[in-house]
Amino acid sequence: MGTNPTKAADNIYCRCRKEAAKYNDKLNSREGAAELLGISASTLADYELGITKIIPADAILRMADLYNAPELRNHYCKYSCPLGQDVPLVDTESLDRIAVRALASLKKVQESKENLLDVVADGVISEDEKPILQDILSNLDELTAVSQNLKVWVQKNLE
Repeated sequence: MGTNPTKAADNIYCRCRKEAAKYNDKLNSREGAAELLGISASTLADYELGITKIIPADAILRMADLYNAPELRNHYCKYSCPLGQDVPLVDTESLDRIAVRALASLKKVQESKENLLDVVADGVISEDEKPILQDILSNLDELTAVSQNLKVWVQKNLE
């Protein structure tokens, strides 16, 4: 069996395993990875081919740890957990890009702080203040996304 899967090439679980194989040769094959994960090779194949729609959370945690791929946790929360559907999807970008986005986002949050104080000062939220609150919420969502990206980058690169 070849070590470069074609049907699963776009699957995040397969991509993370193949990336990790650069550092652990046993991960080049599903059989080797499955052994380290404590599952069968056919189960791992089902995950990588998208046959299994909901992968058990404990399997995701083991893959994320074994592959040094914390983005798998984020992916699981975004697409498999009904409570995490509004979790921002992590984009694996370089640290300098994340830092620039973080600084821009923090600047917006600083501006939002002033707006929030103006809105809540009288204890009443008027109709004309609701768009301001929506803008504040959008800025906080942006900060959440960039902080998640930074967290994943740090987790991935501390190993």
